[in-house]
Amino acid sequence: MVLADVHGRPLRNLRLSVTDKCNLRCAYCMPEENYVWLPKGDILSFDEIAQIVDAFVAAGVDKVRLTGGEPLLRRDLPYLIAHLAAKPGIRDLALTTNGVLLAELAKALRAAGLRRLTVSLDTLRADRFVSIARRNDLHHVLSGIDAAQAAGFQNTKLDTVVMRGVNDDEIFDLLDYARDVRAELRFIEYMDVGGATRWTRDKVVSRAELLQRIATRHGPITAIPALDADAKSAPAERFALSDGTVFGIVASTTAPFCGACDRSRLTADGSWYLCLYAKLGIDLKTPLRVGESTDQLRARIERVWTARTDRGAEQRLALHDERGALLGDEDLRRDPRLEMHTRGG
Repeated sequence: MVLADVHGRPLRNLRLSVTDKCNLRCAYCMPEENYVWLPKGDILSFDEIAQIVDAFVAAGVDKVRLTGGEPLLRRDLPYLIAHLAAKPGIRDLALTTNGVLLAELAKALRAAGLRRLTVSLDTLRADRFVSIARRNDLHHVLSGIDAAQAAGFQNTKLDTVVMRGVNDDEIFDLLDYARDVRAELRFIEYMDVGGATRWTRDKVVSRAELLQRIATRHGPITAIPALDADAKSAPAERFALSDGTVFGIVASTTAPFCGACDRSRLTADGSWYLCLYAKLGIDLKTPLRVGESTDQLRARIERVWTARTDRGAEQRLALHDERGALLGDEDLRRDPRLEMHTRGG
């Protein structure tokens, strides 16, 4: 029996943050100068992560994506990947990275059992990368993408957050690059989530505008229908150009997909968030550390999920002209779990 929430959405997809630390400071996620980090003693050990994942798998999760912060900063990460990859209930194990450390770790990640990668790539210009991420690391990211190919990763995705006046003049160059490296590019609308303290509506390049601009250059665009459960619940709508190039658009800001959302997020300190816009999480670390069994954790997860009503992106859309940044800097300092980089995007 599939575990479903109030709106009939199944619990299938867990985004698992292994660290809140990041080696970039991207403008759409970490635009401020200083951050409050999670206490080191609160960070889940690999064994604790594995036990919580067992509880989620028992409740119905079969897709796990490792996130951060930047997950490749977590020491000995291939060990955790190997442990998770060996669990028969997980049929899809993936990882999202900014790519800075990927060149040196790609072979180890593949050998450990990781099969899918998503790499963030917001620009192909070194000077612009520094402006967006406040680090001079574009060459490391591009080398990491090459190394992932050499290590045997296939169906790699590249994520681009499109911001008007910042990088929206590169959409065609990024499409060409993705085609050349045999990856699928996904344009992501600039989202007003926790951490996006500089978000404004006028910087959002919508799905509709992206499609119009791409069609003007490349001609007719064909929508790729979602034919199975995975495709129907995926955040990206997929499209094809006449030359066969496939790309996606994640339109969470202007065309939310709350009705099909089957994902939730676990922070590195064991707080479970049912929605990317949620301001309150469920503490799973404390019951784990006081001795709750996997079955008890599973029951706790099931009770929470079956009562889930979150439709955060739709609620944000309904604000219309009143919509601004979700949270301010002081809110985030009081509770760092509200940061986008802490709950794994």
